[in-house]
Amino acid sequence: MTTTTLAALVPLLPFLGSVAGLLLGRKAPGFVRPLAVLPTLTALAFAVLAAVRQGGGEPITAATELTPTGLVLPTGPVSVELALNLDGFAALAAVLVALVASCVQIYSTGYLRDDPRYPSYAALVSLFTAAMLLVVYTGDLMVLLVGWEIMGICSYFLVGHYWETPEARAASLKAFLVTKLGDVPFLFGLFALAVDAGSFRITTVLRTVADGGLDHPTLIALLLLAGVAGKSAQFPLHTWLPDAMAGPTPVSALIHAATMVAAGVYFVARLLPVFTASAAALVVLAAMAAATMIGSALAALAQDDIKRVLAYSTIGQLGYMTGALAVGERGAAVFHLLSHGAFKALLFLGAGVVIHAAGTNSLSAMSRMRGLRDRIPDAYWTMSVALLALAAIPPFSGFFSKESVLVAAEHAATGHADAVPGSAGLIVLVSGLVTALLTASYATRLWLLAFRGHGTEAPDHGRQPVVMNAVLWVLAVPTVAFGLAVSVLPDWFDGHALTPTVTTSVLGTGVALVGGLVTYGAWRHTTAIAARVPLGAVAAHPGEGPAVSESEAIATHTPAYGSPAAADDPADPGRLLLGPLHRHAATGFHLDAVYDRLFVRPVRAAARLVHFLDREVVDTYVRGAGALPRLLGTAARRAQTGNVQTYLSVLLAGSVVLAVAAVLVAAGA
Repeated sequence: MTTTTLAALVPLLPFLGSVAGLLLGRKAPGFVRPLAVLPTLTALAFAVLAAVRQGGGEPITAATELTPTGLVLPTGPVSVELALNLDGFAALAAVLVALVASCVQIYSTGYLRDDPRYPSYAALVSLFTAAMLLVVYTGDLMVLLVGWEIMGICSYFLVGHYWETPEARAASLKAFLVTKLGDVPFLFGLFALAVDAGSFRITTVLRTVADGGLDHPTLIALLLLAGVAGKSAQFPLHTWLPDAMAGPTPVSALIHAATMVAAGVYFVARLLPVFTASAAALVVLAAMAAATMIGSALAALAQDDIKRVLAYSTIGQLGYMTGALAVGERGAAVFHLLSHGAFKALLFLGAGVVIHAAGTNSLSAMSRMRGLRDRIPDAYWTMSVALLALAAIPPFSGFFSKESVLVAAEHAATGHADAVPGSAGLIVLVSGLVTALLTASYATRLWLLAFRGHGTEAPDHGRQPVVMNAVLWVLAVPTVAFGLAVSVLPDWFDGHALTPTVTTSVLGTGVALVGGLVTYGAWRHTTAIAARVPLGAVAAHPGEGPAVSESEAIATHTPAYGSPAAADDPADPGRLLLGPLHRHAATGFHLDAVYDRLFVRPVRAAARLVHFLDREVVDTYVRGAGALPRLLGTAARRAQTGNVQTYLSVLLAGSVVLAVAAVLVAAGA
């Protein structure tokens, strides 16, 4: 089997599994789980084999043009091709996507074992995976757009899986609309790029850029960035991602670690020369990354929902990736994309185990549970490793990938990066160090509140399914080892090793340790205060109020111990660290309210105006057009009495009127 055949089968297998799962979900439910897991695992094996054969060497390309003489698809002067572009980046990204998707499918067999909608869920996850793999492997922009849009549709259904809850319905609609808002300029950017290059083929586009053939590089780059900002949840189109936590936890892991949000970063990495052709676009990208990194890190420090903390964390880490791209270093961006995919999938799936065990998403409630870590030792140890990687503590993978971003920013800031403005490098470097401090702070806070709680004994919901715990240990391996292993794979990352320097290592690790230690000190202080506060002042006692079952807590995200998210929890170190900024950070700095006033309310007002005009103006003309014939018909119907004498009288009267009129006309003449 050739490498191109292997690569073609990688996205095809999950797609076929999705179709089969939808067809057999009700008729043969026993086949649903094998159809969800086996095709994705086989795709993972083929992706690994294709990566080994590619070996980080020259890209492997192949194409079949869609023409009227072949597959019937007349596309005008710019053709669409079923093109393959398999280079080192694509090979590694495909392995990551297939690995995380396989772990999610296996994990879901236990997490959603009693969910009646599991068959449709599993099929959508497989389709989601196939769409992302299509984006990774394709060499044609229009085919890439197909996978890009399929992911948006799948996210709508998966985020809204618990459609009974208003939060899930609102979150799915918001995710769809916000990403589509970015997709409109993205589509125009693709068309403009294809017109300048004369082709949708990525290799042709890159040759055109190298030859200086782009007529409007800044305009094209900014249009494309709008779509990237929506898909990869970058400021200012990031607000959909925290709300998307209303979906099942495995879906969150898939979206945050390997699909959807990773697509935008991968797209920019694939077409990076298009963006480096415009210095202005790089500065905009750097500013967008800086605002995303710092703003999301501050917001993560104020969140009470464990999944929302991780969601804002994802936004910040994506900011690191776009920051690396802003300084022209796609190797560092893809390195952090791969590293982040492993430990963030582990964090989300581990959070799912924590939610199962605690019966709540609330960190404030968990901080009042003693011994939760003893109930879930697998999640405790693996999440501890993942949080160390997130905080960029050596020797975990997050340290090496984040340092590679800081090194690239340092080179650009000191003028050692070609075609990259020094201002872009300085922006990314400073914001990256500030974010490293904040990241270690909120990672430490999450660990302390979730696993170092005080108070009543944590509830015992029994052991978690074996498949859920096993997946955590599988993902722990790349979380620990990937950073060390990547140093021997320079050919996969533009031919140079992504090793940290002494300067960035000392600065990055130093600020991370400071952030962690300060947060620990704040937690010790707030814990001492909380010990003197009655439990009822923060949350209901476990024995009080209506009980919330495990499945209800998971489906509705209802805190099992009342509503501590709305209370002023004295045990939360985030309140002490942020001070008066806390209430603003907890709401994402009110961006949703700003967008509501600037966009949502005007659009709704315009819709009401259109509805009024349609009902009171347009419909009035329509009703009038029908009323006049009805009146005439009524008058004519009343004249038809059936009385012959009446008809003769009217005829005689009419004749007299005509005769008089004729005499008057003749006299006047």
